[in-house]
Amino acid sequence: MPTVTFEGRSYPTEPGETVLTALLRQGGAIPHSCRSGVCRSCLVRATQGTPPASSQKALKDTLRAQGYFLSCIAQPESELTVALPSDGVIGHTRAQLLAREQLAPDIFRLRLQAEEAFPFMAGQFITIRRPDGLRRSYSLAAPPTSDGTIELHVRRLPQGQLSGWLCEALELGAWVDLFGPEGSCFYLPDDPTRPLLLIGTGTGLAPLLGIVRDALAQGHTGPIQLFHGSRHPDGLYLQGELAALTVTHPNLTYTLCTSATGPRADVAAFGAIPDTSGWRVYLCGNPEMVKGAQRKAFLLGASLAEIYTDPFVRAG
Repeated sequence: MPTVTFEGRSYPTEPGETVLTALLRQGGAIPHSCRSGVCRSCLVRATQGTPPASSQKALKDTLRAQGYFLSCIAQPESELTVALPSDGVIGHTRAQLLAREQLAPDIFRLRLQAEEAFPFMAGQFITIRRPDGLRRSYSLAAPPTSDGTIELHVRRLPQGQLSGWLCEALELGAWVDLFGPEGSCFYLPDDPTRPLLLIGTGTGLAPLLGIVRDALAQGHTGPIQLFHGSRHPDGLYLQGELAALTVTHPNLTYTLCTSATGPRADVAAFGAIPDTSGWRVYLCGNPEMVKGAQRKAFLLGASLAEIYTDPFVRAG
């Protein structure tokens, strides 16, 4: 029978036994409750091996893609190495600052080059650690490249400790520590004809742009509608690059929204798409917008399982 490895220890399974049962029988400490695949407290991630498909059915597509499964209903079919979501099974590398470009009065694009292989999916986020230990997270605005280049959009916040350092003090050629990736807001190539709706405010554009670039690179043919909003025009950026993408990819439309003089991005989006049934929806940026738009998208027909969110919480 297959063996499950957890926290460096091997747990042989018996016929008909689930991953959770095998671990508990042999002293493994793993959270659990209902033991029927409902409460999800036994959620784990397969870091090696393939979990049974039946143990992933109730999860979001992006969680399945990252190897998460419900251990209480998973009868392993092959060797598995598993970890708890809180175990921080994430990567670490160093990266060198290659370029810094000002995109708007308080928004900068940083290009970094990873020192070694650092797998990720565009739209996820990474954490940067300064030499004194201060950490902040930023979204990945482009798919992985063969040369290890990473693109981030950083808003320079007033009195922002790390954002100010990244946008002003960090010298070109300097190294930073990267941890990650994390997050479940990314493109899934399972249905290239499915319509995609993306709504973001401020630097919430970063993960959405990453998702759009990834979708187009993977040959997505369904409609892609991107709405980018800000209170004032100087909060919008990359209009030229996005407009160029709409020329080369007719299935992409791009709408700018300034709430000081017109409708907010989410209001404009749902005005243009009053029925979100069948759409995959991505919402990033202002937490209040994300929460309200998530509810609205659901009420207009989108499945909750097809709504992916990344609310930004300011930390400086």
